[in-house]
Amino acid sequence: MNFGLRDRIAVVTGASMGIGFACAQALAREGARVALVSRSRANLDAAVARIGDCVHRPAVFVADLCDPAQAQAMVEGVETALGPIDVLINSAGAAKRYPPGELDAQAWHDAMDAKFFSCIHPLDAIVKRMAARGRGAVVNIIGMGGKIGRPVHIPGGAANAALMLATTGLAAAYGPQGVRINAINPGGTLTGRVREGLDAEARMTGLGPDEILARQQARIPLRRLGTPEEVAQVALFLASAQASYVTGAIVPMDGGAASVI
Repeated sequence: MNFGLRDRIAVVTGASMGIGFACAQALAREGARVALVSRSRANLDAAVARIGDCVHRPAVFVADLCDPAQAQAMVEGVETALGPIDVLINSAGAAKRYPPGELDAQAWHDAMDAKFFSCIHPLDAIVKRMAARGRGAVVNIIGMGGKIGRPVHIPGGAANAALMLATTGLAAAYGPQGVRINAINPGGTLTGRVREGLDAEARMTGLGPDEILARQQARIPLRRLGTPEEVAQVALFLASAQASYVTGAIVPMDGGAASVI
């Protein structure tokens, strides 16, 4: 499918690995002018090398998006270098997983910084510019942990739930100004974060990580985990004019594992 994103200016946060990288790569292959954002310049440079040849070589911007000042500076840098931002795909940050007995106050604060504020800070900086221009699309990559309370993902799930509410509320607020804001809730996805979750659950249950993974996949109707590339294709659809009447949507991508409304 041609998503009509050629020459569009797109910011992808968390773009150096996992789902963020898959989204950045897919946008670049569509011919978009992509700004990759991450905390590590080395990881960003490696990501650009992995993307390879495309119509426009991706630009890289180093920022810790937990810091609102760095998020604002990143946005200003992108618009100075590339022009007005048309698309934001927010995939930065992942809350650490803990067995409940390992939780403390710092873990709760860290989860909100890692998942909620790392998305809200660039979103707040970009959506106001989009609204002033009367156009724009935002896709927040969140996670099913905000809908289902899992013992090893309580602080991160709470951050996800807050981000879902922010997505729907901001979609209603900025829809009249031509800005669409949607989200995707991946379930189990084949990224490096999967192993962290398996290790946390192994410490809690005493089972081996491989056994836990096998049990998880057996509970998924499609009998497998998803891939970052599959999430990226849905993100591109939501960011494109193909989804011009879709806003405030929270799209589950968990292979049917959670039958929730």
